[in-house]
Amino acid sequence: PGDIVADDAGLPALLSQSGRGHNHGQVGLTAGRGECAGHIGLATLGISNAEDEHVLSHPAVLAGDAGSNTQSKALLAKQSVTTVTGTVGDKQVCACVWGRIRYNKNAAQRYDFRNKNFNHTIRTKMIKVAIVGYGNIGKYSVDALRAAPDMELVGIVRRAGSAPVHGIKTVTDIDELGPVDVALLCTPTLSVEETALPLLAKGINTVDSYDIHGGIVALRRSLGEQAKANNAVAVISAGWDPGSDSVMRTMMLAMAPKGITYTNFGPGMSMGHSVVARSKAGVKDALSLTIPTGSGVHRRMVYVQLEDGADFATVEAAIKADDYFCHDETHVTQEDDIDTLKDMGHGVYMERKGVSGNTQNQIFKFEMRINNPALTAQVLVCAARASMRLAAGCYTLPEIPPMDFCPGDRETLIARLV
Repeated sequence: PGDIVADDAGLPALLSQSGRGHNHGQVGLTAGRGECAGHIGLATLGISNAEDEHVLSHPAVLAGDAGSNTQSKALLAKQSVTTVTGTVGDKQVCACVWGRIRYNKNAAQRYDFRNKNFNHTIRTKMIKVAIVGYGNIGKYSVDALRAAPDMELVGIVRRAGSAPVHGIKTVTDIDELGPVDVALLCTPTLSVEETALPLLAKGINTVDSYDIHGGIVALRRSLGEQAKANNAVAVISAGWDPGSDSVMRTMMLAMAPKGITYTNFGPGMSMGHSVVARSKAGVKDALSLTIPTGSGVHRRMVYVQLEDGADFATVEAAIKADDYFCHDETHVTQEDDIDTLKDMGHGVYMERKGVSGNTQNQIFKFEMRINNPALTAQVLVCAARASMRLAAGCYTLPEIPPMDFCPGDRETLIARLV
C-alpha cells in the first residue's frame, strides 16, 4: 500500500521498453478513483514524451539527465513527488509519481522486469481508514486499527443523532473526513450492500463482514460491478465465518479433494443472529447463542427481553420464521435482563475426512476459541490492507493471497513464514 505496490514480478510498467518513448496503452498503471485520492502523473525522465500529459493528469517533466537536472529535482520536491529510480540498459531513469497508484496485475504484465536492473526505493504512505458504524465490531476495529503499523484511523461515520466518539473525529457523512482509502463497514449484514455501493461509487474501497452464506455470490456480483466501474475494491464476508474459516475450508478441500468437511460453531454468542432477533418488533434486547450438536448441525438458543406490552408468542414466531433461524432448531426464551447473560466468547471446530490422491482417511482438524467481535475486527483490518494490493473488483477472503493480509514486504514475509 502506498504510492506504488511493487512486491511482485509483475511490477507496473514504469519504464518504456528499451528506453524508448511509450505509447499511451503501454503504461501499466490504473488511473481514476476521483479527486479525493489524487490523480496520477508519470514521467520517465530522459526517455519519455509529453504525450502522456492528457492521459495521466499531470504534465510530463522531461530532462536529459535525471541525475543532474536541478530544476526537475526542485519541482519534484515542491510537488511531494515519489520517485522510483533505476537503470534500463545504459540509461539512468527516474519515474515520477503523483498521488497513489493502484497495482493492476493485468496491466502490469505488459512489461517484464525480470531481465532488467531495476533497483526501486519507494516511500510508503499510511492507509487512511474510516469506520462506518460503531457497534461491537466498530469499537474493536478502533483497537485493531490503532495497533496496525501501516494504518491511520481518520474517523468514524455514524447515523445523525449518534453521540460522537471521544477522541476520534465523528461525522455523519464520509466526505467530511477528507481522503479515505478504505471504509470498514461495521454495520448490520442486511445494510451492507446499500452502504457499500455509494462508497464504491466515490472510489473508496470497502470491507465488510456480511454473514449470510447464501447471499454471498449475489453480493459479490453487485459490489463487483460497482467497484470495477469506479476503480475500487470491495472485500466481502471478511469476518471469521464466513471469512478466515472459509480460507481453512478451501485449504482442506485442496488437500483432500474428495471428502466431507464439518464446521461446528460455538458454543458462543452469534452477533449476526443477536442483531436479527433484536430487530423484531417488541424486542428491547436479545442474545442468540449457537450450540453445536455435531456434524455441522446447530441449535439456536435465543433469549429476549421484551418491550412493555409486547406479546411473547408473536415475537417467538417472528424470530423462528426469519431466514437466520428457520434452518436450525431454535428455542426462544423470555428473560428480564439480557445484560446478565452476555458473553462475547465464541469458537469453531472444523474437521475434514477425505482422500488425497488415492489415499483414504486423511483427517484435518482446526479449532479456535475467540472473542467474537475482536477477531471479526482484526480480520476486517487485515482485509483493508489487502484491498490496497488488489485490482479493481470484489473479492472474498479465499481469493486473496494470504500474505496480502500482513504488513511488511513480500520477501521478508516469505523468509519468516515459508
